[in-house]
Amino acid sequence: MIHALEQGGLARAARVAVLALAATAVLGGCSLFSSKVKHEPAKLKDVQQVLAVSQAWSVSVGKSGRYVMQPFVWGNNVYVSAANGGVTALDGATGRTVWQGKADVDLTSGPGSDGTLTAVAGEKGTVVAFDEKGAQKWKSTVNGEVLTAPLVGQGLVIVRTTDGRILGLDGSNGDRKWIYQRSPSALNLRSSLPMIFAGDNVILGFAGGKLGALAANNGALRWEAAVSYPRGVSEIERLNDVTGSPSIDGQQVCAASFQGRVACFDVSTGAPRWGRDFSSPTGVTQDGGSLFAADEKSIVYGFNAQNGADLWKNDALLWRDLGAPLAFGHAVIVGDFEGWLHFLASDSGKFVARVKLDGSAISAAPVVVGQTLVVQTRGGGVYGYLPK
Repeated sequence: MIHALEQGGLARAARVAVLALAATAVLGGCSLFSSKVKHEPAKLKDVQQVLAVSQAWSVSVGKSGRYVMQPFVWGNNVYVSAANGGVTALDGATGRTVWQGKADVDLTSGPGSDGTLTAVAGEKGTVVAFDEKGAQKWKSTVNGEVLTAPLVGQGLVIVRTTDGRILGLDGSNGDRKWIYQRSPSALNLRSSLPMIFAGDNVILGFAGGKLGALAANNGALRWEAAVSYPRGVSEIERLNDVTGSPSIDGQQVCAASFQGRVACFDVSTGAPRWGRDFSSPTGVTQDGGSLFAADEKSIVYGFNAQNGADLWKNDALLWRDLGAPLAFGHAVIVGDFEGWLHFLASDSGKFVARVKLDGSAISAAPVVVGQTLVVQTRGGGVYGYLPK
């Protein structure tokens, strides 16, 4: 049986006082119940707006429900989805709707796209693909829960299921071309684990603290490296899945694990460059020789991306359930559970700006389209900002 922790409250769920593994099957696995230690979120203090952040546009696309609907950028467009089946392509500069599509199932993931083909995942492992005008092109089923946005490109739609399978589907019709399967872990984080292309490889994190590269054409494992190793006695103590999206900067790919480490590797070979103890539920972002991540307490850290040395830490957002971060320009940007978007100086970690969105949580990482910062909330708002 597979036990899972839900990402929507991952930081809270990880702070466990008492565990009881239930025998009742839920969604083909087992439910995990816990009594959680309650922590009071830090109260926000006023921030001097050093960075001017002006809102360029906003639209409503539908609520995310209990899933993370990660926006995706291709060219000048940003692609977004909603739990009710809606899929929308927006012009990143203006927020204008380029096209709208509608899946006939409730969605469980954000979209992936190559500008011509856009794919999303829905309930019961349904994968739906749309053409460049938003018309449904095909629908396929992978027989497993999918929480991660499909990776689209190189003639493929690559899908990962929560039971450890990675499937390469033919982009023209949805037929399966290859499958890569790992042994399921006794306990894993039930979360979105984005995949990214690096040339003809697919870079992705796995349960058990591993990072790997699959050949895009046939799904063969080209390299695998350990971000971290399980430690402790109980299953919950040994939980150390890679979290968030791998981050590539030049020839270096970095990732973080929960209750594990943050580490960087050569993107072509998987050869380790450095690693250090760290625990993150949301992953890393890097830019300009620095790497940034938030831990499960919502403390934000800056590291030297070449050797992992400390640059700074900011604990003013303690227990605010931060979403995935983004490094953009001279700032690190991260949202919280109350819909605040925080801007931290990348060289010092000091606050340089803060804006309030619609009051619903910001779990997905912000994305950048040209000079526009785009943020999607769980409440269904999509916002374009111009930081200056």
